[in-house]
Amino acid sequence: MNIYKITAGIYAVNCYIVYSNKTKDTIVIDPGGDAGEIIKFIDENNLNLKYIVLTHGHGDHIGGVPELKSYYNVPLLIHEDDVELLIDCNKNLSNMMAMGCIEMHPDAELKHNDVIEFGDINAQVLHTPGHTKGGISLKIANNVISGDTLFNSSIGRSDLYGGNTETLIDSIKSQLMTLPEDTIVLPGHGLPTSIKFEKYNNPFL
Repeated sequence: MNIYKITAGIYAVNCYIVYSNKTKDTIVIDPGGDAGEIIKFIDENNLNLKYIVLTHGHGDHIGGVPELKSYYNVPLLIHEDDVELLIDCNKNLSNMMAMGCIEMHPDAELKHNDVIEFGDINAQVLHTPGHTKGGISLKIANNVISGDTLFNSSIGRSDLYGGNTETLIDSIKSQLMTLPEDTIVLPGHGLPTSIKFEKYNNPFL
């Protein structure tokens, strides 16, 4: 398995391309922009894109979705509680961002503990609300892709629509801090970290 990061769009979202070395089956997580760069990497490595997965519905994380969907025509997945963001550019805030209004419907809705299978890889969905109502993290092998829930030495903001500080802290403590301490945390912005480092050093926890 490989995880390739592209810092996508003007809001510097960490877009992760996760793929199987054996089957080349692939998912793209949070294509916030720079769809051409994402497409180039996938095509040059002969990868087989199976799904586009969103950790949540904010505009900075969805900017590249329309172009990827048009090019590959693969299913778009988001948690059921964030569909309301995805279909409304006032709620997902894209109408206030550089890419302009983006509104779309997902092809399937995710729930807590769902498993996304692609090739020989499984991604477990962990519902981690607090940044948004339907925020998720994805547990893949010894990694957790945490979206805007948990960052290196910080946590996501909770002052936007659907956010709640108490819910966010509870999500992190119940769903992420219970993972093995050597789990690598790959956040939606910034540098990677680990569960162990955050457990003992994150000032918000």
